[in-house]
Amino acid sequence: MLKKHFLALLAAGLIAITGTFAAAQSSSGQSSNDGAANNQSSPQGKGEWHHGMPDPAQRTAELTKKLNLTSDQQSKVQDIFQSERSTMESLRQDSSLSQQDRRGKMMDARKSSDTQVRALLDSTQQKKWDEMQAKREQWAQKNHPPDNGGQAPPPQQE
Repeated sequence: MLKKHFLALLAAGLIAITGTFAAAQSSSGQSSNDGAANNQSSPQGKGEWHHGMPDPAQRTAELTKKLNLTSDQQSKVQDIFQSERSTMESLRQDSSLSQQDRRGKMMDARKSSDTQVRALLDSTQQKKWDEMQAKREQWAQKNHPPDNGGQAPPPQQE
């Protein structure tokens, strides 16, 4: 009898964990699509890869769904994303940079990638890309307010 209760509890736990994982995967897929290019992200999307860049092939596949990329575009976009990922990893490991400098260089790398991807797109795709970027910017501003160097905000004057 105790064994049955234990097995039932174990099964319930596995189902709960699997459901949570599936929900996280589902929301991260949507975020990557909206922010694909942080989430970037964000930077970034809604936490789906907050501490690391998603796989360039996955990002390319998501962008292909959103923008209907040609096979030639897919190849070039994946190369851009791979280069960006390598740059980000190098920056993350560079302990000689201050956090602020590292963040600035990461933002520059992201902007560079975004510019390169946009240049590969036709006018219809660029319009959709711009909409996706605007959504990503709105999300980033809402969820990651500008860093003021760790200082308290200036007092409000009345």
